[in-house]
Amino acid sequence: MRIPRIYHPSPLGTQQQVSLSDEAAGHVARVLRLKEGHQVILFCGDGLDYVAEITSLTKRSVEVRLDSINDKHQIESPLRIHLGQVISRGDKMDFTLQKSVELGVSEITPLLSERCGVKLPPERLEKKRQQWQKIVISACEQCGRAIIPNVNPVQELEQWAREQTSEMKLNLHPQAPYTIKSMPRPEQGIRLLIGPEGGLSEQEITQMSSLAFAEIQLGPRILRTETAALCAISALQSQFGDLA
Repeated sequence: MRIPRIYHPSPLGTQQQVSLSDEAAGHVARVLRLKEGHQVILFCGDGLDYVAEITSLTKRSVEVRLDSINDKHQIESPLRIHLGQVISRGDKMDFTLQKSVELGVSEITPLLSERCGVKLPPERLEKKRQQWQKIVISACEQCGRAIIPNVNPVQELEQWAREQTSEMKLNLHPQAPYTIKSMPRPEQGIRLLIGPEGGLSEQEITQMSSLAFAEIQLGPRILRTETAALCAISALQSQFGDLA
């Protein structure tokens, strides 16, 4: 039986006894229906898994004893990918972020562009960002990652594109002359831009080129935004990362 992995929001350090958060306790007691003596694995984003045993359990609280620590840094990809994803509508954004984390993305910035179909006030966008961060944490629970990619505050495309970085900047374009197989190895990681459902405008494409974003293609077909993100990440991980 697979031992459940549970996110703990504060550092675990060298503690022996740990109280789970209300949300985690409810999940353990009411959803997983675990009992005293069952094992769980806690992680807090420091790259370590903390193997623990449930010592006390009620419907509202769960206490565990930490028994051992496993270093999980080795499952992190050697290729750092910072995904700049223009926000997509409905559950497409949720799906993209969840799967990109499973594929090893290191950092995520939701973006607004000219053809972005999502128009929300700043306070609603911040609530969305918090929701996306929870989706990222859940993806880490599922796939075994113990370092949690950060979902940055929503930015305008131009603002994000102008940030100083040593990362290789990439923008997908179906008519680009280069492919992932023909690009040089990115020594300082990759900043990958994925446009909206309607694509970037011609002005934005020109602007990205002027800001040193290299245009690459994935093939002759035009892909949906959620397909393009996951296809590009998979291809990059296969070429330069840890996908065999």
